[in-house]
Amino acid sequence: MFLRFFIGILGGSFVPCQVWTTAFFDKNVVGTANALTGGFGNAGGGITYFVMPAIYNSLMKNQHMTRHVAWRVSFVVPGILIVTTAVAMLLFCPDTPTGKWSERNQVRDTTLQNHQMLGVVDASAIGNISAEKRMDYSDSSINENEHQRPLNDDKKDILPPPANTHFGDHEAHLTPQQMMDTAQGEIIRKPTPKEIARVFSSPQSWVTGICYFCSFGAELAINSILGSYYQRNFPKLGLQQSGNWAAMFGLVNVVFRPLGGYFSDVAYKASGNNVWAKKILLHTYALITGCFLIAIGVLNPKDKSTMFGLIAGMAFFLDGGNGLNYALVPHVHPHANGVISGMTGAFGNLGGIVFAIVFRYNLTQYGRSMWIIGVMTIGLNLMVCWIKPIPKGQIGGR
Repeated sequence: MFLRFFIGILGGSFVPCQVWTTAFFDKNVVGTANALTGGFGNAGGGITYFVMPAIYNSLMKNQHMTRHVAWRVSFVVPGILIVTTAVAMLLFCPDTPTGKWSERNQVRDTTLQNHQMLGVVDASAIGNISAEKRMDYSDSSINENEHQRPLNDDKKDILPPPANTHFGDHEAHLTPQQMMDTAQGEIIRKPTPKEIARVFSSPQSWVTGICYFCSFGAELAINSILGSYYQRNFPKLGLQQSGNWAAMFGLVNVVFRPLGGYFSDVAYKASGNNVWAKKILLHTYALITGCFLIAIGVLNPKDKSTMFGLIAGMAFFLDGGNGLNYALVPHVHPHANGVISGMTGAFGNLGGIVFAIVFRYNLTQYGRSMWIIGVMTIGLNLMVCWIKPIPKGQIGGR
């Protein structure tokens, strides 16, 4: 129980990993980035199927340990890998692309100033502005360090420039207020309990949660029974070969999940940065996954080629759906990305529990459980497919 407790904490590191990756990449490539890191994480489950039994058998054969002792000692190997990774991250990895996490607001302010947020203003336009505020709209030739105050975190303290202000920004074609609002909406901040409740109750948050419930939840549950399913339908495979084939279902995450994120980014850019493109693709993957699950359950193949082919097709869309989901998450509530990432991840684990119960109550009727999960996947996605991907009125996230 002690060991499993810390393994559970380790599994929880998936969410901060996705939040961290989101902070490093722009929204037109964040799907690929999140899916790549997530895919490696999921593939670790497949690698474990191969590595841990090999270590265990080696300790018994070469070190002459008993079964009980060898199993416990085998955990030393992943323990060393985990600690080494953690230390390397602390020593060599920066908090954000621009440096320390605590300085992210100052970096934003500097960036806005570099985009000539404080431009040249007609004298007639500032007649009613106080002398102190006029310094903010002084001529851009004046030294910024001497005359321009840093932008305040609180939007209430930021005076919007007059309508006829002239700007010379060389990148973004946005009004100053739009630029400020976008920056405010994109910067992650410590959420209040009220904001957390708002994110949890948002229909958009439930979309990502329910979709991940279906995709990652199904993956967890299927991973736990797939070896037994293969052994039941193909007794000649034996325990080792059934486990090896089951491990492939986890290993393909290293390819299929990143592909899902990549296709999401391609659709996003091809649609002119329309978040709906990501959402439509996510539901499409989910519906196809449900069809594959129903086909596997109804056919319950006794031919290895048919079974492995259907499982591979299902894995392509199931794992790709995981990548697509975390390609959409960064858009929904960017100021509370940690909260929604955690909520979405928790729904995935909840899905694993619910679908495991489906398998448990159907005992060895694995095919029946498969088509039940397929029907649930299709039904739940149809239930939320009409919801807008971004809350109404939200500036950030696009």
